[in-house]
Amino acid sequence: MSKITAAITAVGGYVPEYVLTNQILETLVETNDEWITTRTGIKERRILKEDGKGTSYLAINAAKDLLNKSGVDPKEIDLVIVATATPDMKAAATASYTATEIGAINAFAFDLEAACSSFLFGMSVAARYIESGKYKKVLLIGADKNSSMINYKDRATCIIFGDGAGAALFEPNLEGFGLQDELLRSDGNGREFLQATYGGSSYPITPEAIAEGKHYIFQEGKMVFKNAVFNMADITEKILVRNNITNDDIAWLVPHQANKRIIDATASRIDLDESKVMMNIERYGNTTSATLPLLLFDYEKQLKKGDKLIFAAFGGGFTWGSIYLTWAYNS
Repeated sequence: MSKITAAITAVGGYVPEYVLTNQILETLVETNDEWITTRTGIKERRILKEDGKGTSYLAINAAKDLLNKSGVDPKEIDLVIVATATPDMKAAATASYTATEIGAINAFAFDLEAACSSFLFGMSVAARYIESGKYKKVLLIGADKNSSMINYKDRATCIIFGDGAGAALFEPNLEGFGLQDELLRSDGNGREFLQATYGGSSYPITPEAIAEGKHYIFQEGKMVFKNAVFNMADITEKILVRNNITNDDIAWLVPHQANKRIIDATASRIDLDESKVMMNIERYGNTTSATLPLLLFDYEKQLKKGDKLIFAAFGGGFTWGSIYLTWAYNS
């Protein structure tokens, strides 16, 4: 019997209509387009403005895009995973609501949270379900409404984050395509440098916390940048060495879109030409759990069956890792 591998067979994406440009941010906080662009590579980001619409709205639209393009019957989906750092609400899983709204009535669903590494870790989880042989269709969605935890008077965070969602369908493959290898890591000592402190069980929301803005995301930029540059580049190099892959073998690097300088450092570490690096940070900013699937969404038509893709991400926690996957279809 041939070994089952977990392959991506369809992708979808969604970003909100409202565009928050660097020029608009200049009116909200002390900054300018040149400062933002040179330090992050970001020109604009998408923001979900409508009241009452959260991460599930983004996830549902990304999933519907995938279903419409692929023709997959949602009733055939076995599992829906929503990778997110910004669930709709506490206790009630965003994935459960998402699955119901897209008609995946035969699926079970759960959320997965590992900050900006959520989708990457979700790829590993989705692959294990497929490789078990019991599940045939696993829908993994990376979605975040980051604007819900951003203080637009804090220059350190408001210039970076945007809202969006991307989706990928995983199915069994008997040709050897799909997820080949992974290296995933975490270090809890890093959580103090990037967090939204209030709103969790350790520090429940209080009127005083809201008045002081403690429910917004906080990051110590220099420490996060330093760790992201080293760990993302290091783990990417390690997975190449372990699989005897050269930069000539790589069709695409699929890096988390946190900062262009971090992306450049990762590509430089493995001596990869920028023409092989997927990038859309200029248009979307850091969409956290959505960056990797949105790259697949934007570059899908350029992907060819058999292409070797190297995914890499770094997020709060700290969490980071790299995945080696071969593409399973021609668009």
